Amino acid sequence: MRLTRDNIDDVRFDDAGLVPAVVQDSVTREVLMVAYMNRESLELTFERGETCFYSRSRGALWHKGETSGNRQAVDRIHLDCDADTLLVEVTPAGPACHKGTYTCFGMDPAIEGLLRKLYSLIERRKEDRPEGSYTTYLFNSGLDKILKKVGEESAETIIAAKNGSSPELVAETSDLLYHLLVLLVERGVSLEEVTRELEDRHASKSGTS
Repeated sequence: MRLTRDNIDDVRFDDAGLVPAVVQDSVTREVLMVAYMNRESLELTFERGETCFYSRSRGALWHKGETSGNRQAVDRIHLDCDADTLLVEVTPAGPACHKGTYTCFGMDPAIEGLLRKLYSLIERRKEDRPEGSYTTYLFNSGLDKILKKVGEESAETIIAAKNGSSPELVAETSDLLYHLLVLLVERGVSLEEVTRELEDRHASKSGTS
């Protein structure tokens, strides 16, 4: 159920006046963290449009990112079927974890989070086909065009590496990664499948080392 200011009374706070809040990235759908809210912090969350929680260890309210700058803009809040757990969909301005990772479950913000966001954006481009978008042009042109671009960007990445220019290599690698993501979306291959394959390979090699 969608939770708004008008139906806060529907929330079943526990005996300590708290309710668990699962925070999820609105774009990548990754769970970023789990925290607690009391009624005051929930009301502040609606008022500010950013997540505010209640710290059980400190016994005080805390506004996520107030000191670090890693704020979480709230997009939607949902109440579960038992009315005793919140799902808070957010757009994060930085890592969710105090250790600097994208989520409190250890994923790297620079790679995992960014690639997932870009993959999700490319998926939306394929579905919506906005006019004037280069990604739309690729999808409209079909698989052969996408494959040609992957080949071209691969060759240009190799040339950049041979030239010894780090800025050129960074730029060409970025182009290659983007076109590879377009190819994955076109063929219906998820990032999770690629991640699992890499994890399986890593586990296999670790077991024999």
